[in-house]
Amino acid sequence: MRNVKRLLGVIGLLALFVVGLAACSNSDADSTASSASSSGNTAKARTLDEIKKSGTIRIGVFSDKKPFGYVDDKGAYQGYDVYFANRLAKDLGVDVEYVAVDPASRVEYLTSAKVDVILANFTVTDERAKQVDFALPYMKVALGVVSPSQNLISLVDDLKGKTLIVGKGTTAETYFEEHYPDVKLLKYDQYSEAYQALLDGRGDALSTDNTEVLAWALENKGYQVGITSLGDIDTIAPAVQKGNTELLNWLNDEIKSLGNEQFFHKDYQKTLEPVYGQTTNLDDLVVEGGVVN
Repeated sequence: MRNVKRLLGVIGLLALFVVGLAACSNSDADSTASSASSSGNTAKARTLDEIKKSGTIRIGVFSDKKPFGYVDDKGAYQGYDVYFANRLAKDLGVDVEYVAVDPASRVEYLTSAKVDVILANFTVTDERAKQVDFALPYMKVALGVVSPSQNLISLVDDLKGKTLIVGKGTTAETYFEEHYPDVKLLKYDQYSEAYQALLDGRGDALSTDNTEVLAWALENKGYQVGITSLGDIDTIAPAVQKGNTELLNWLNDEIKSLGNEQFFHKDYQKTLEPVYGQTTNLDDLVVEGGVVN
């Protein structure tokens, strides 16, 4: 009987030992997973020399935000941002590979090194500046609100009890959530989806950069920008991965140099003026040499 008790005791100790090992193993695994999670998913950005040696710079742009970044009926990228991107590649002596992004993916495409530069109508904000490095600005912008002319939204108070369409990850989303939390927001990943929702009547109005809603209203009869400027006047700038100082410095030097030839005035005249005509003042939008006037 004593032998049986001793045997049972030994078995019990062994069981506790195995359980302890398993617990330690699980704890180590959890610690490793936690460490991996806290380190984020940042991939190392390419240096300026690496970009030059590859012969190609990868630039993230919009594919559906006319007239700033879009794909034409021949499958070619066009627009204000694209005109600028083409010049960057030319002056760097490389080809350009365009990567289509949506508003909410712009930061992630830099942190994961899927692109070298973002040129997607990227408004500079303090929150974004914590995650990416912005170069000097090349455009000024505020928010605007477009709606059907027959039910025009001309004041923010007109949105009470109505639905406002915005893009996910945009300054419009942030602005209305912070300043007008009672406004019902209908959010979309793609600008094309957002505008289609407005056309389909799924929302009463749409808000994004005033530069874009003005252009869209000109091309879509029956719609009007009732609120032409909302919130602060912000700037739009190229962005690179946080800490990619070499590429950032090159971009800043390039923007300063382009200012000497009034490059962004030419960009506006080529890509935006055919859309806006005389409805906007060029100097209200364009920034030359990175200096905001």
